[in-house]
Amino acid sequence: MSRKTHPRHDPGPVGRPPTAGSGSPAPGAPAPAGAASRRSLLARLAALLGIAAAGELAWIVASFLKPRSREAPDDDWLVTAGGVAEFAPGSVTAFPQGRFYLVRLPEGSFLALHATCTHLGCTVPWDETARRFACPCHASLFDIRGDVLAPPAPRALDLFPVRVENDVVKVDVRQPVRRQRFEPSQAVTA
Repeated sequence: MSRKTHPRHDPGPVGRPPTAGSGSPAPGAPAPAGAASRRSLLARLAALLGIAAAGELAWIVASFLKPRSREAPDDDWLVTAGGVAEFAPGSVTAFPQGRFYLVRLPEGSFLALHATCTHLGCTVPWDETARRFACPCHASLFDIRGDVLAPPAPRALDLFPVRVENDVVKVDVRQPVRRQRFEPSQAVTA
């Protein structure tokens, strides 16, 4: 009498190696050659991507920690405004590329006023009819010399250094000079 077991309770090939048609290798058996090469390729690819990500992160950190140069490239920091005769006494000329106004005071000397309000950094336009700078953000007012006429701006407009060479006005726009109020020594005579 042969003993028949129900398929649900059949323990299967316990302790026997898998046959050729079973489909999956036994635990601990070596993987087929194609699977091993694919696995090693993926591992190498993951390692390469990890190295690239670490290198990029190191580059970002190094760029962040490296001090910035305050020097502009070559002559980009020196704006040639024009000849002295081109600016009438009492005139204000905008130089948007240098972010400043070249002011020729009534007595003939020059100031280069930074076009940024000292309150919160808004760009301050010159109002020719009122003969003053009026901040559109918080209504600060500045006179032709950059002095505060109406707060909330805490101090006068900053200056850029001006020099006159061979009757040509030049403005150094590398770094604005911070000041509290207008001093006659700040104006450059032609």
